[in-house]
Amino acid sequence: MEEFQRALSSRGVTVASIPGKGRGLVTTRDFSPGEVIICQEPYASAPNKASVGLVCDACFSSKHVKKCSACRVACYCGPACQKSEWKLHQVECKALVALSDERRKMLTPTIRLMVQLILRAKLQQDQVIPASETNNYDLIKALESHMSAVGEDQLVVYAQMANLVRLVLPSLDLDLKEISHNFSKLSCNAHTICDTELRPIGTGLFPIVSMINHSCLPNSVLIFEGNVAHVRATESIPKNIEVMISYIETAFTKEKRQSELRQYFFTCTCSRCLKSYAEEDVYLEGYRCSDHKCTGVSLFLSDQRAFICQQCGAARDAQEVERIKSGVMQLSEKASTVVSTGNYTEAYSTYKAIEQVECDLYHPFSLNILKTHENLLKISMELKDWKSALTYCRLTIEAYQRVYPAIHPMIGLQFYTCGKIEWLLEYTDDAIRSYTKAADILRITHGTTSPFMRELLASLEEARTEASYKHSSRERF
Repeated sequence: MEEFQRALSSRGVTVASIPGKGRGLVTTRDFSPGEVIICQEPYASAPNKASVGLVCDACFSSKHVKKCSACRVACYCGPACQKSEWKLHQVECKALVALSDERRKMLTPTIRLMVQLILRAKLQQDQVIPASETNNYDLIKALESHMSAVGEDQLVVYAQMANLVRLVLPSLDLDLKEISHNFSKLSCNAHTICDTELRPIGTGLFPIVSMINHSCLPNSVLIFEGNVAHVRATESIPKNIEVMISYIETAFTKEKRQSELRQYFFTCTCSRCLKSYAEEDVYLEGYRCSDHKCTGVSLFLSDQRAFICQQCGAARDAQEVERIKSGVMQLSEKASTVVSTGNYTEAYSTYKAIEQVECDLYHPFSLNILKTHENLLKISMELKDWKSALTYCRLTIEAYQRVYPAIHPMIGLQFYTCGKIEWLLEYTDDAIRSYTKAADILRITHGTTSPFMRELLASLEEARTEASYKHSSRERF
């Protein structure tokens, strides 16, 4: 542990006991916005079901990916990644080749992740592959499993999964109880690996990152470059302050956030969650006043069996609201079905109908309306209806700015999307403004050296050059 603490100290952090939370990561120096606090490769990782065969097992790149010619399961983007993983994969490869077709079907991403973890631990123990102060199995053993809080049904599932791992690795003397505990550790310590645009592509276990506690008002953000985790400060963090990230989507009501966090076996006590009355929640899940000239929010009052506007007192019949909600639900099911068939024209019409009803039913700040606008944006882009896409992109930005802090990757990414659409529509000045806002946020959350950020900065420079050319042309004529 002393060697581990020394390794962390060189990075400006330390593990400390946090009252009411257990251990956590605390700064030992000041950090500026955008500064990397922790950068860590996964102890074990695996692509998710949708990404299997599409990303490299070693780096999660999606370029030039080819399957291992022997097992036809592992994928690599080139000789360098294949070589870097060979000592581990040659053991895994033999095990995978020996599996029957029936057993291969049981090789889920979670099972494969556990196989990777077990093999890395064994090879480190046998000194076949190196271990370090920040990358060793002792750090995995120190993670909390919460097995005492896991329900009986889930314990049975973990035991069954441990048996599947044994079938994959029959030549190893495995401790099934330890594997079950490790599955429980994965459920509350592993992180979803996302691409630079926050689309999930896999799962990884990062021992140091797993020590960072959650807050619904975090001071840091977890972003991945390939499958490497980068925790960056999103605000100035002075010395002796706990580093915090968010484990969940924070654009939810308090009730929804607490529900999402139950899988981690704790109740969040951040300043946002400690509020006994959260005005933001009222608007996020509230209903529109029946008088559309009023900007108030209507809440259900059981004693009156009606939705009453908190601003003007206008009433709305509860049965009418439930009837409308039921209609929206039916339309939403239809829209999802239509989208799955690829009929985007009909899907657009259906979501427009949903939007019309929801804008009459819910408060303008409602998350339900936001979700519909997100769907309309995606469908408009599929249809290459760029003007409609721009309308919904701008609407979602307004909503994101209400529900997220100023420096948040979702806002930055949406400004980037907005800039791309404006550039396609030849709204050069608008594109410059959007690209600039995107860059101001994303250089803090994503850094400046990744291919993704270089592409954004190049787009901004191209737009500025185009604007300068147009300006000089007007001056000449």
